[in-house]
Amino acid sequence: MTTTGAILAGGASSRLGGRPKGLEVVAGRRIIDRIAEALRAVVSEVLVVSNDPDAEDWLPDARVGRDIKTGRSSLVGIHAAISHAGATAGARAGAGAPVIVVAWDMPFVTSDLLGLIRDRAATAAHAVIPVPSTGPEPCCAWYSPTVLPIISRMIDDGELRLGALFDRLPSVEVITERQITKIGDPRRLFFNVNTQVDLDTAAAMAVSPYAS
Repeated sequence: MTTTGAILAGGASSRLGGRPKGLEVVAGRRIIDRIAEALRAVVSEVLVVSNDPDAEDWLPDARVGRDIKTGRSSLVGIHAAISHAGATAGARAGAGAPVIVVAWDMPFVTSDLLGLIRDRAATAAHAVIPVPSTGPEPCCAWYSPTVLPIISRMIDDGELRLGALFDRLPSVEVITERQITKIGDPRRLFFNVNTQVDLDTAAAMAVSPYAS
């Protein structure tokens, strides 16, 4: 199955002083580079979803897709990722294609985790979403283009909560805490950087014996 890997590079980063979260450095590498490396091992191409005018310079070998819907929500980014997936460079977004999305503030995602998500997609109709004990991770998940109309309607109706997406999908292939733990610590795999404290914590985690 041909799959696009989309890095969701949105958000105001207000709790990080307005600095783009994915361009912050953890253990000598930008978060966006760490994610791109993990994605490249399991997908056919990498797409950066961002409206930032400098986005084309972040990963020279990746396409950039802009938001199609308006609204400040990760759901808008997921919609754009599915829409742009599979399109050739310079082509208009269309009906979409299968995509693995990863939020760009997650420095410790691994190719093992993303490979597990991709492999489970072989039998999934709509989505594959990891659900550790802390709850669903819809910003580190696989989506079929069949969910595009559902997400589009949600955004048009002003329903931008990611939790609502999990409830609206006709079916979800769930990766459980137990299954996730076989390849890594869920607290690490899904750790995200929102504040300077989080960034400092990530730096400490990266030099631990379990550094990715």
